[in-house]
Amino acid sequence: MGVAGISIWQLLIILLIVILLFGTKRLKNIGSDLGEAIRGFRNSLANSDKEKEEASGPAHLNQAPESRASEPQARSADSGVQRDRP
Repeated sequence: MGVAGISIWQLLIILLIVILLFGTKRLKNIGSDLGEAIRGFRNSLANSDKEKEEASGPAHLNQAPESRASEPQARSADSGVQRDRP
């Protein structure tokens, strides 16, 4: 028994059909493109984690009170708007 109920012979036949349809050169290009995409995704995840860690430092703590101070002003501007209700 192979992978997910598919025998080794069935996998080999599928692989042979795929090679005949696409060719080895195109499959190699698809594989390298997929590898580069995965590598780029991992790098972007690592970079976003680093940015979050840098943002949670002391500079982030200094910015929090400023954003809180601007919240009531935004709320008061919205409170003057009357909406039509049926």
